[in-house]
Amino acid sequence: MAQAIQITDAAAERVKFLLSKRGKSSAGVKVGVNKGGCSGLSYMIEYADEIGKFDEVVEDKGVKIIIDPKAVLYLLGTTMDFVEEKMKAGFVFINPNEKGRCGCGESFHV
Repeated sequence: MAQAIQITDAAAERVKFLLSKRGKSSAGVKVGVNKGGCSGLSYMIEYADEIGKFDEVVEDKGVKIIIDPKAVLYLLGTTMDFVEEKMKAGFVFINPNEKGRCGCGESFHV
């Protein structure tokens, strides 16, 4: 079975860096989708202290990405990347399920 999401090398390296700087052990990082933003949904990423019973776990390139079970259908086929530009840096989700994004790029709808 294919993984729910793919992780680029840049995203994996950034996750490793963030987890190493956290100061306590982590199960990985958790990715989810929250209701909100101009277009209705926004991506969420946070440290995960544990893996929940229904969480989906993607292990790739030496990192664990834990997917909130409520977000799996929104994230199927998504690629998680990390981009550094002149004025900003952050995780980017390339999601084939998106039907559109708001003008600021912070939220989306399916």
